[in-house]
Amino acid sequence: MSAEDDIRSASERFYSSLNRMLNGDVAAMAEVWSHTATVTTLHPVGGREVGWESVGNSWSQIATLATGGQIGLADPLIQVVGDMAYEVGVEKGQCTLAGRQVPINVRVTNVYRREAGAWKVVHHHTDLSPAMQDIIRDLPGKP
Repeated sequence: MSAEDDIRSASERFYSSLNRMLNGDVAAMAEVWSHTATVTTLHPVGGREVGWESVGNSWSQIATLATGGQIGLADPLIQVVGDMAYEVGVEKGQCTLAGRQVPINVRVTNVYRREAGAWKVVHHHTDLSPAMQDIIRDLPGKP
């Protein structure tokens, strides 16, 4: 299997975990992410999370609001250099957050690092989603 095929498999695991999280099951996210202090995410709701504890907590918070949805990666482009790789593409789908339906059509960058022979997510960055930002802003006691 080529390194690019390995990243495709890692990406499939990430998007499977993302879809499980959108249906309230955040556990699989812990399996696909690196657990280091250097991991980062820039979610479509805004802000930046740094370090596994913060990144993991952000996925847990989203999972508490999510009650269904499906996201897929369209038009992926993968580049691998040594033990680092990235993919860019467009996330497309829909989800329900805090009872409100949200269309998803955002550009995305995912960065992977090989750790102990396995490719792990170390960064996830999407465009901002005004619809998701509105939902978060309207929440009482915002998560």
